[in-house]
Amino acid sequence: MEILEIKVTRGPNYWSGYRKNLIVMKLDIGDWEQRPTNKIAGFGESMERLLPSLKSHTCSVGVEGGFLMRVKEGTWLGHVVEHIALELQTLAGMDCGFGRTRSTNVKGIYHVIFSYIIEKAGIYAARAAVNLVECLLSELDYKVDNDIQELQRLYNREKLGPTTLSIVREAERRNIPYTRLNNDSLLMLGQGCNQKIICASVASTTSSMAVDLASNKNATRNLLSQSHIPVPIGTLINDLAELEEAVKEIGFPLVTKPVNGNHGRGITTRITTIDQAINGFIEAKKISEDVIVERYINGMDYRFLVINYKLAAVARRTPAMIMGDGASSIIELINETNKDPRRGEDHENVLTKIKMDALTQSILIEKALTQDSILPSGEILFLKDTANLSSGGTATDVTNMVHPQNIFMAERAARLMNLDICGIDVMAEHIHLPITEKNGAVLEVNAGPGFRMHLSPAKGLARNVAEPLVNMLYPDNASARIPVVAVTGTNGKTTVTRLIAHMAQVAGHHTGYTTTDGIYIDGTKICKGDCSGPTSAAAVLRDPLVEFAVLETARGGILRAGLGFDKCNISVVTNVTNDHLGLNDIDTIEQMANVKAVVPQSTFDKGYAILNADDDLVFEMKNNLDCNIALFSMEANNPRIKKHCGNGGLAAFIENDYFVISKGQWKTRIAEVSKVPLTFSGKCDFMVKNILPALLAASISNFPLEIINAALKSFIPSPTLTPGRMNLFRFKDFQVLVDYAHNTDGYIQIKKYLEQVNATQITGIITVPGDRRLEDIKNIGRYAAQMFDKIIIKHDRDQRGKAKEEISGFLTKGIREINDYTPVVIISDEIESIQYAIDNAGKGELIFVSVDDVQNTLAYVQQQMQTEKISIDFIPETLNKRQL
Repeated sequence: MEILEIKVTRGPNYWSGYRKNLIVMKLDIGDWEQRPTNKIAGFGESMERLLPSLKSHTCSVGVEGGFLMRVKEGTWLGHVVEHIALELQTLAGMDCGFGRTRSTNVKGIYHVIFSYIIEKAGIYAARAAVNLVECLLSELDYKVDNDIQELQRLYNREKLGPTTLSIVREAERRNIPYTRLNNDSLLMLGQGCNQKIICASVASTTSSMAVDLASNKNATRNLLSQSHIPVPIGTLINDLAELEEAVKEIGFPLVTKPVNGNHGRGITTRITTIDQAINGFIEAKKISEDVIVERYINGMDYRFLVINYKLAAVARRTPAMIMGDGASSIIELINETNKDPRRGEDHENVLTKIKMDALTQSILIEKALTQDSILPSGEILFLKDTANLSSGGTATDVTNMVHPQNIFMAERAARLMNLDICGIDVMAEHIHLPITEKNGAVLEVNAGPGFRMHLSPAKGLARNVAEPLVNMLYPDNASARIPVVAVTGTNGKTTVTRLIAHMAQVAGHHTGYTTTDGIYIDGTKICKGDCSGPTSAAAVLRDPLVEFAVLETARGGILRAGLGFDKCNISVVTNVTNDHLGLNDIDTIEQMANVKAVVPQSTFDKGYAILNADDDLVFEMKNNLDCNIALFSMEANNPRIKKHCGNGGLAAFIENDYFVISKGQWKTRIAEVSKVPLTFSGKCDFMVKNILPALLAASISNFPLEIINAALKSFIPSPTLTPGRMNLFRFKDFQVLVDYAHNTDGYIQIKKYLEQVNATQITGIITVPGDRRLEDIKNIGRYAAQMFDKIIIKHDRDQRGKAKEEISGFLTKGIREINDYTPVVIISDEIESIQYAIDNAGKGELIFVSVDDVQNTLAYVQQQMQTEKISIDFIPETLNKRQL
């Protein structure tokens, strides 16, 4: 077997709109295509012995053991690989339940699709599953445990911690999108101007000065003390001489701790001798230069969690401990305690494993014990001085027991610190009584407090403390999203995207949009290139300035990685025609329609999918949508439009040479077609078509009619607003028309326009991308022969797998099938071909350029015009019908 390709989707995709995180592996099973599993002796039995947990897989049978039944009856190895990849991840702690295997048009080659939680783990599982199956086929030993251990390592390295995970789950519950900004805990909630950044429990609303203050325990203690919050008596020291003075002044018992420590590191408690004080001082010095010495407070350790200056939860923390059974050694009791499935390394689980570290050893020495000592039955041994969960402690929720005065004290302390999210550590005998200097104290205030003790306490009620945090960031159910318009289709999507974005800008919105020529924020290009994929969409949605996003969404990005957004408010499908077929295993126009349909299928239920009623494949998409539908057509009498409007639907169409929007039977005239610059005086049908869905998007977005009209008038076809889309340059004796037409339908639309042009001669500079089917290349040649009096064949910079000679040959074949006499010249370089056409242009000639390098070509043509010292006029005059 051979892995041909592995892709990773991160958004709605061709295989599933609901399951965003999928591994898509293209697998060639070779000669095993001739032998399903029921014809491979002993295969099923060996697999079941190696992975007995596969019995839980129901598969399409729908009952436990269903997959094994399929293997026994006979299935293909691609299907087996899918289930093994899922099970390996599950055994490593990642519950991945979705998978499917689909054949391609090549026999023996399959798409194996399965879900993942951690991307690198998913890729590893794909390769491991293939290796495992190959070993089974070769009757070789295979160490499944090695794979599981590696998957666990990948999972633990990149999975979200309990605090961050709780915030993500609360965001999902609130339908707030989130983006992980690194492999740690840095998240962006929301989109664009409504985004909030959070790292664990430190939010973008949290004051950095307050965080710095909280990290200085001495400054915190002084501030609280001055504000009459009970704190332990203490002082700040730097050397042993100062330590002796502090001991004399404060008296035993004492606590020593670093001035800026965390997670209980460097803290020594219950110090009763000068030697212990010196040791504690040395331990604290390992963490910070300055050391706090303060009075030890008797009582229990409590953590008050305050969010948005309101108490969210209180937990009583107990240091790591064991209880003797009269038979087991201390180390055996620790190991047994660590078997609790809730305990993991560091912060990976709700509890942390207890470690036999230097602190624990010192406690044992103090009590004249060793790790091999046997504790009497029922005797409790505390293994740490502090009750931090990170050192193996446990927590009990006691929120409902807190005295109102203590709640007031905690909330006041948070405000004094100016910390909107904080954990306040309190030592007290009882929290159901008011805390004073005599019965308790605030030990410290922590920025970025962990949530796990409140989310999953060992005892007591679990508290969803992520909810008040998200409520703080988005009060009163404020929107975390911005309006997102997604545009797809074969042709016209770039112009539609640009026009909608232009309308949004005229309406006063800070707008971000993506196209095949770049990313734009408020009209400024921030990235050049084909930016119609998910990475570019994500870049716009991450920009804090953007409040309205319009995203061109091409089939390549959908097939490569899925959409760059989870949902859109408005989707547009312009058309589906014969382009890009034969690529990425999309071989029919119906399959291409399914790719494009991913976009409308990702529309919110209350949003709108804007569909082309003149295109059968696009119109049929409505049958699989749960959102509102809006239709557009070039004909007011289109039966689909009439029926849709008759049912109260929203539509746009041309009626009596006017753009019209109809809501049910109510019609609104927008503008006269011939007066809209983009229509080229009404002569350019495909531009008229592009305007219709943009009008619907503007109407759905509640842009005022006067704004829409102003936007239509100011959206002038030009290298600035529509680069590479019907850019007409008027030289003194001839004209040059630059357009991105690169497929059959594009040439058909250009042909319709050119038939209305009054020119003495039309020269076509043509090409076609090299990854197109040979029939598609010849089709371009056939249409070129009908459109142009002279033809120059040039080549794209990226030939996409075909030699220049091959492309030229098939274009020429197509031309000669229609016309044996049309002059054909081959000039490979785009700029050289344009210069050749200009040098040989006759009076009244029109030169058409099917452009590849849009920006450079436009700049070159403009430079040639400047050389000719004439002004540039991008608004074409009314053209008479060409005399043929």
